[in-house]
Amino acid sequence: MKQNKQQLYEKVFNAFKKNNPLPQTELLYKDPFQLLVAVVLSAQCTDVRVNTITPKLFSVFPSAKKMAESMPEKIYPYIKSCSYPNAKARYLNEMSKMLIEKFDGEVPNELEKLMSLPGVGRKTANVLLSVLFHKPAMAVDTHVFRVAQRIGLTENAKSPLEAERQLIKYISAKDIPDAHHWLILHGRYICKARKPLCSQCFITEYCSFFQTM
Repeated sequence: MKQNKQQLYEKVFNAFKKNNPLPQTELLYKDPFQLLVAVVLSAQCTDVRVNTITPKLFSVFPSAKKMAESMPEKIYPYIKSCSYPNAKARYLNEMSKMLIEKFDGEVPNELEKLMSLPGVGRKTANVLLSVLFHKPAMAVDTHVFRVAQRIGLTENAKSPLEAERQLIKYISAKDIPDAHHWLILHGRYICKARKPLCSQCFITEYCSFFQTM
């Protein structure tokens, strides 16, 4: 069983690598602080929406220091078109204050330290570890959770953490940052939640969902 699962992973991710050799986040950012803010804003919100919000936001609050010196009600107008803007405005302000007070204004590169920041959960922390620091951290969002289950990479995973543990068991450490992007992008553009575009998919021969259609 283990060998079959390993073979499945190799075939699937070799196909992803051939199709998209250099996958990247679609969030726009210029420095670690901007990516942190963008990922926090992206919770329950699309990257497209976040990318329309952040240019004006960063023009006013270009650094953790500037955002920490402000107040949630001053941040809110710039992010009101994203989901849960009141909560996120508070998170961004409190998060920026903690960055200044505890981390000298720098985004930390350890999971526990990142998760100590207001508004930063495990998924957000893993995105930052992967994208900024190229660490073998697998962020599991709704796309990754769905796509991994459909393909058959995960089995009966009851939570994102369980899916994460199953995924990293079979993916080499050096490929984990790319694997995160491959699964997200596949879920966003091909393996959609309601109507997966199987006719456009290049891994149907390996996919459990397709084989049972």
